[in-house]
Amino acid sequence: MAWDFETEPEFQQKLDWMRAFIDRDLIPLEPILRELPADEWALVRRHLQQQVKDQGLWACHLDPELGGAGFGQMKLALMHELIGRCMYSMEIFGNQAPDSGNTELLAAGANEAQKERWLWPNIEGRLRSAFALTEPFEAGADPTRLRTQARRDGDEWVIDGHKWFCTNGSFADFLIVMAETNPEGRPHRHASMFVVEKGTQGMNIVRDIPTMAHPEPVYGELGNHAEIRFEGCRVPHENLIGQPGDGFVLAQKRLGGGRIHHAMRWIGLAKRALEITCERAVSRESHGRRLADHQMVQDFLYQSRSEIEAARLITFQAAWKMDRIGARAARVDISMAKAYTSRMLLGVLDRGIQVCGAMGYSGDLPLEMWYRVHRFGPIGDGPDEVHKVVVARDTLKGVEPVEGWPSDHVPSLRPAGEQTFARLVAEARSAA
Repeated sequence: MAWDFETEPEFQQKLDWMRAFIDRDLIPLEPILRELPADEWALVRRHLQQQVKDQGLWACHLDPELGGAGFGQMKLALMHELIGRCMYSMEIFGNQAPDSGNTELLAAGANEAQKERWLWPNIEGRLRSAFALTEPFEAGADPTRLRTQARRDGDEWVIDGHKWFCTNGSFADFLIVMAETNPEGRPHRHASMFVVEKGTQGMNIVRDIPTMAHPEPVYGELGNHAEIRFEGCRVPHENLIGQPGDGFVLAQKRLGGGRIHHAMRWIGLAKRALEITCERAVSRESHGRRLADHQMVQDFLYQSRSEIEAARLITFQAAWKMDRIGARAARVDISMAKAYTSRMLLGVLDRGIQVCGAMGYSGDLPLEMWYRVHRFGPIGDGPDEVHKVVVARDTLKGVEPVEGWPSDHVPSLRPAGEQTFARLVAEARSAA
């Protein structure tokens, strides 16, 4: 029987290095990150990224032929738990979204010329990318309804449509755009993927959308979410990724592992939030006692820690299954991890804000900012409601309705119980 909660000593050394590196060199920059001179930050960022590369930990979500380490989802889960301690550390480790998902999509669908032009520079960090799927007038949870169209015109494709909430859309060097190429192929063979490079005529970036996390966005900043109109936007035929109708197949390449990584980063951030909460609880007094000695605060700490541990085990199981039977077969576990963990983080942050009081509500602690940023978690990457439906439907498989009393109706079961007991009495006497 194989059942192990330990990590190999060699890989644990890598994790120990990551924890020390993140806590020593990344977290201290958080309060001043937005104020750093761009050229000096670029120099420091490359220096930090090189240290990660020297450890063999760069872009580890990728297969070895793409420059990754081929660690598998369990090891990646442990890594992302640490990466989650610092919100910008994904960029330092080469697995920031949406680039990480886009590289997997390009690796699966792009030809060699497309890989040379977009994939390898994206992996190396020389180009940044965005993914344009969501539309303002159709449910983001149902991409079968997308309205953006792409029609063939000689050696070009002409794209017309309206996208929004395109993360890094105003910042990226190229976008991967999902558009309908064959309406008759609905629901799952009607869409295709196209690369649209920055500055392409007809791709009009309307604005960066104000959000709960960034109510007053500065246009073109990393992490913003763009609204984009495609109006007669022409791209060469060679910008089509894969074949017409491959859009949904390629989109799935971005999702399974990415959801596990999201969940583990949320767990890592929840752990850091709990550390902040605990420090405040033992440092602050009210009504003659430490906050940590009040039962309500102890209940908060209990809830947060137990929910973090539950989320961790759920997500590890999803990673373990994905390594052994693949993303499709682990779909239910991945959905459970994503939906449970996104809400877990918000609960931990909310309780942390409550314990820290006015300090927690203020910008003097990062808790309120983390809450605003991660309130999008239950919405993005498949809304939690969709994932819950996946889990519920799987739970109901094989359950048959009954007529009359329920199967465990106690009065109805008494005769069978009496018969079973009589049989066991006879067997026991015979064996004595």
